[in-house]
Amino acid sequence: MPITDAAARREAIADYRIVGAPAEPNLEGLARLARTLCHAGGAAVNIIDDRYQYAVATVGIEPGTCTREDSMCAVVLPDARHVFVTDASIDERFAENPFVTGARGRVRFYASSPLITPAGVAIGTLCVFDDHAGTLTAEQSSALDLLAGQAVEVLELRRLTHELERSNDQLAHFAGQISHDLRNPLTALMGQIDLALDGVDDGDGSRTTHALRRADAAAARMNVMITELLAYARVGGAEAHRERVALGPLVEGVIADLERAVAAFDARITVRIDPDDAIVCDPALIAVLLQNLLANALKFAAAAGVAPVVELDAQHGPTGWAITVDDNGPGVAAPLRDRVFDIMERGDAADVPGLGLGLATSRRIVQAHGGRIGIEDAALGGARLRVSLPSD
Repeated sequence: MPITDAAARREAIADYRIVGAPAEPNLEGLARLARTLCHAGGAAVNIIDDRYQYAVATVGIEPGTCTREDSMCAVVLPDARHVFVTDASIDERFAENPFVTGARGRVRFYASSPLITPAGVAIGTLCVFDDHAGTLTAEQSSALDLLAGQAVEVLELRRLTHELERSNDQLAHFAGQISHDLRNPLTALMGQIDLALDGVDDGDGSRTTHALRRADAAAARMNVMITELLAYARVGGAEAHRERVALGPLVEGVIADLERAVAAFDARITVRIDPDDAIVCDPALIAVLLQNLLANALKFAAAAGVAPVVELDAQHGPTGWAITVDDNGPGVAAPLRDRVFDIMERGDAADVPGLGLGLATSRRIVQAHGGRIGIEDAALGGARLRVSLPSD
């Protein structure tokens, strides 16, 4: 039995955040389909609270609000079942309604199906109507019920999307706070270790010196872990803020940030791009993407015992951008190529430093731009990370 309690209905309506919001295209599409299937002049998705009816999606009439007393749908909402009326002007429930008398409309044919949430709360209707008397077949009545159910699914998806966005915002805020709380003492610790090491002879092999160097390495690893976790959390809540930027300077900045790693690994990075090419993207996120892919290539090739050779190629075609990063590392086995994009997934590289967040973060960035990312075999013998991004 559907719940028609006013308090439960108010709470359910508030959860959906649909009243007063911009038009929801999926609801408008369902209203249009309902009108077509029922051969009616108009259709509406109506949300009804204690005082008002809100037409949140309409076809054949303008969206609007009316009092609950004027609403035809509010009359049948307490029963929370499918209703159709051949001629409302001779139905005692509607004969004096302003939408029937001419004060606000001249509805004759009317049919509606209730919007019932998964918790069983009736929050409104999907209705169809016409200025002429009419009827519905059994198939049309069933179709209207199904479309009402789909309207609730759209509202549920909307609610879940808002919850996810709120959760992501909270995660980003939490990650920022944790990062701040952890980095302050960590920075102080690293500073003290550096001071202690400054007073040690490079050739000193004492246990104290050895312990200090191990502590320094551990602190550096923790700093990297905090950075990766923060980046992953922030991208999860991020919306891509696109602008047109020159690709050349963007890549140059990324390469400059990797200068120390390139020198440490005795690596070579070759870049094949047109420096005058412009890309429409969120430059901060794309910089993180390129840095992740290049750093990953350097790290895994070096871990395989070779001097890393990495090639970055970016080409603009009719359908968008194709960006590839090739390396001469061990590659990624075919069965693992989807898994390595999962959070904390290390594949078969457990001995390589890292948390398994770089590729997960990269996938989030690519998805935020409406693109795709995947792994192939590279001509260099290692892995090719291929990114496809739309033009705009």
